[in-house]
Amino acid sequence: QVQLVESGGGLVQAGGSLRLSCAASGRIFSSSALGWFRQAPEKEREFVAAMRWSGTSTHYADSVKGRFTISRDNAKNTVVLQMNSLKPEDTAVYYCAVDVMATTRTIATGRSDEYDYWGQGTQVTVSS
Repeated sequence: QVQLVESGGGLVQAGGSLRLSCAASGRIFSSSALGWFRQAPEKEREFVAAMRWSGTSTHYADSVKGRFTISRDNAKNTVVLQMNSLKPEDTAVYYCAVDVMATTRTIATGRSDEYDYWGQGTQVTVSS
């Protein structure tokens, strides 16, 4: 069993930054995948970024590449999504998720159905 708790969402102006955190507990391996997804109103959930729990093999959606960074805070057992140069189209509920028995494909494809456990989500709103 894995528990995930997101925090750090909020309201920010376009061009600003936010830092999302995902506190993870439970049975997670160094090879597990930790992903961030987002869902805007009336849209499908979409992949944002992913990495192995070990801190390697990061992958980003084209829409956030160069603006968002996924990393792990080892001391806090937390995965962080640093979001810079935010745009109104980044507005969504952001979710973190874990694929415990991840393969290389999990990181590379960003398919939400590969992930086993999900957090409750945190709202990010970017005003223009």
